Amino acid sequence: MNEIALCPVCHSQNHEPIMACKDYTVSHSSFTVRHCNSCGLRFTSPVPGKSEIGPYYKSESYISHSNTKKGLMNQAYQVVRTLTLNSKKSWVQKGTNVNKGQLLDIGSGAGAFLATMKNSGWDVMGLEPDEDARQVAKKDFGVDSQNTDLLFQLQAERFDAVTMWHVLEHVHDLSDYFSQIKTILKPKGCLFVAVPNYTSLDANKYGSVWAAYDVPRHLYHFSPDSMKRLLQENGLKLLKIKRMPFDSFYVSLLSEQYRSGSFLRGLWIGFRSYVQSLFNKEKCSSLVYVIGK
Repeated sequence: MNEIALCPVCHSQNHEPIMACKDYTVSHSSFTVRHCNSCGLRFTSPVPGKSEIGPYYKSESYISHSNTKKGLMNQAYQVVRTLTLNSKKSWVQKGTNVNKGQLLDIGSGAGAFLATMKNSGWDVMGLEPDEDARQVAKKDFGVDSQNTDLLFQLQAERFDAVTMWHVLEHVHDLSDYFSQIKTILKPKGCLFVAVPNYTSLDANKYGSVWAAYDVPRHLYHFSPDSMKRLLQENGLKLLKIKRMPFDSFYVSLLSEQYRSGSFLRGLWIGFRSYVQSLFNKEKCSSLVYVIGK
């Protein structure tokens, strides 16, 4: 386990433990979430290092890797994913102003988004650290993906779009990733980053049981302010923020499941969170940041 001495975003020592969260997916152990008083980032510490984190992803219920349809929540995930795939495609095409271009999906998981873009005429590359997930992508969607280590071997100014759908919160080396992404993006290319938002209504309602904390797999827990600071620190420009409204429902329902709560209560909290985000998009359960060089 690695103890984090400095805030991963602003490098401040002014952070403190704010809650203990349980890993409901694999280990059922508790992990401390710390809050940076300087930039607002929350981060898990101590946390498994890169060589230790792999076993925490080894669960059939870890849907983005397994593509399983077993159980109510995984079926709900499949429905939400189907609804959001076309939105993601539209965001990429509008953000880059390119209908068919070069796309890199980092953390491509079971390959659903990669297949969507490939079938739309894009030249795609997927990077995924988990071998089992790469095999699922090949079997279920007919797409090939490579190990994430290949990221640092890619040529400069190659891609119109780089996407990280709920991936950045898993990356150990933030500055190294951003430096390389800036290198491989074309001058007018865009980076698309989706992350959970701990300032949402559903996050506030569920507290330490909020499913999107997902410790220890989620190393960081972002607010809009901490994400903006992260981009500033790495010389990137925020272009737009988009909502992922269905996450309000999915995360609320999963949070209720964790505490053996009410399905209807999960729907109600998800609905309230969704409505709040209509008036203030920066309060949405998950946000997509459209980023330029």
